[in-house]
Amino acid sequence: MDPVVIPILVAALVVVFLVAATVRIVPQARRYNIERFGRYRRTLQPGLNFVLPVADRVNTKLDVREQVYSSDPKPVITEDNLVVNIDTVLYYQITDPRAAAYEVADYLQAIDQLTVTTLRNVIGSMDLEGTLTSREEINARLRAVLDDATGKWGIRVNRVEIKAIDPPNTIKEAMEKQMRAERDKRAAILHAEGERQAKILTAEGTKQKDILEAQGTQQAMILRADGESKAVELVFQAVHRNNADAKVLAYKYLETLPHLAQSDNNTFWVIPGELTEAIRTVTTAFGDQSGGAGLSASAEREDAAADVVDSDKDSVGAPEIEPNSTLALDAVAAADEAAKQAAAAVSDAKAEAEAAGETRLPGR
Repeated sequence: MDPVVIPILVAALVVVFLVAATVRIVPQARRYNIERFGRYRRTLQPGLNFVLPVADRVNTKLDVREQVYSSDPKPVITEDNLVVNIDTVLYYQITDPRAAAYEVADYLQAIDQLTVTTLRNVIGSMDLEGTLTSREEINARLRAVLDDATGKWGIRVNRVEIKAIDPPNTIKEAMEKQMRAERDKRAAILHAEGERQAKILTAEGTKQKDILEAQGTQQAMILRADGESKAVELVFQAVHRNNADAKVLAYKYLETLPHLAQSDNNTFWVIPGELTEAIRTVTTAFGDQSGGAGLSASAEREDAAADVVDSDKDSVGAPEIEPNSTLALDAVAAADEAAKQAAAAVSDAKAEAEAAGETRLPGR
């Protein structure tokens, strides 16, 4: 090999080495701390940078993006002397690469220990229930302490969150029993309230039903009484307007007598005191239209009934006649005969009234 070529090759290698040692390319969101002869010189920014070969060297490479650090569960004692395990999540960002590299040896370990001590101070002033329900307060106090302590380290704590709070197993079982009892209590209260509302609604419905039924019965009775009143008034007016005589009134009186014996439970009949007078009126009024034999039989029956009625009138207002007695049979026969004669008389009166066109019976 030519002796001239060797020095050229060595010089080229030296130049390449010097160029490589002089140029530093820093990626985005990275920072490089440069030391010259062991002393901090400057921090390289992202992009193309030049340094003195051999004299300058990169001491630390830092990531300035926001980072997440999750700590392991740490035991903490509450105010009521219960040990709970708490693990946290830390969101931080390097704001000063020089301070993060030279102000603290290991900023992650320092932050972790500071978080543990702050948690013990905060949780130590709270009971278990307050610890479980005051996470926002604990997070705020942790962030305030960490911001104050890590500011000189070139680190900004953006957020601190408690990831989990684990009480002892015995406390968990007691809490589960308490929660179950609370749920059962609320369920029992809701069930009782539902039954109470149901009973109230049922009572109100029954009350409304009874009121409506009573009002309906009242209206029905009022309408029925009104109808009967109007019917009686119409009958009364018809009787007075048509000038009904004693024959018709006596016939209507006798017509109601058979209804007294319609019930099967009657053991005796009460014959009104006016019966003999009514029979005598009918037989006298229509005596000319009946046969002599029938009239004498009716008269005899009337006399017999009258004797019975007159004999008992002083002691009782209306005589009692046994159903199977001969007098009762004679009274019934007399009533039937009088009813037949009255019906015949009424039929004749109707025929005469229709022929004359003067008298008209009610309801026709």
